[in-house]
Amino acid sequence: MPVMSRAWLRAGGSDSPAAVRVLCLPYAGGGVSVFHGWSDALPAGLALWPVQLPGREDRIGDAPFSRIGPLVEALGDVVHAHVRQPFALFGHSMGALIAFELARHLRRRFGVQPVRLFVSGYVAPHLPARSAPVHDLPEDAFLDHVRRLNGTSEAVLANPEIRRLIVSVLRADLALCETFAYTADEPLGCAISAFGGLEDPEVRRADLLAWRMHTSRDFTLRMFAGDHFFLRAARRTLLEAMRADLASEVCSCTPGTSPTGAAHASDGSVR
Repeated sequence: MPVMSRAWLRAGGSDSPAAVRVLCLPYAGGGVSVFHGWSDALPAGLALWPVQLPGREDRIGDAPFSRIGPLVEALGDVVHAHVRQPFALFGHSMGALIAFELARHLRRRFGVQPVRLFVSGYVAPHLPARSAPVHDLPEDAFLDHVRRLNGTSEAVLANPEIRRLIVSVLRADLALCETFAYTADEPLGCAISAFGGLEDPEVRRADLLAWRMHTSRDFTLRMFAGDHFFLRAARRTLLEAMRADLASEVCSCTPGTSPTGAAHASDGSVR
């Protein structure tokens, strides 16, 4: 794989020709380390491919994107060039929005779609924002907001140098989400699975159910115990749910094709 593509895509664990590659996109401020240990817990038949976004971890020297359009264009070229077998997209929080727009971009530009889209911990993209933008708040107010999100440890924020780097990436990531303007399009031709935390104060069950309008095929909602970062404690159960949801898609798809079928919704809760 060319150097530029290796910067974006990281293969983890077994990646046999028969495996479905699951491209994973992190939440705001996160990098591929968010998915550390996922390969060890991954069910047979799935291959983890975390996406390393610019500006974090070993790409800390690359400027982060603060707008979603240029990001999905750059990432879309890489995905189309190097992911030939059936693939799925998973994104948590900001990653869910990127995964959704990436799926639409791949369909629009290359005529390909994932076999399934997994969106986790993010409101459906057509819903209006319920809170004011925070990406351009003064430093103290911005840090207060970051602490309330419960995704960055106080030890990290206490280190001035690390805090400066983290804040820079978080501001760009939040700007990417807060400047996003939804444009209507045909529903995706792939099924969608939505995941949420039962104690998440920001993303409600109704926000997740609203994702069903963005697929012409199956829609599934599962709720897990935990707050916005429920995926940490529920990792193994979440991965098993992904395997179950992908099983029927893989049987009916070949690389570069989109399955068709009637849309319906199922609503299961995992506690």
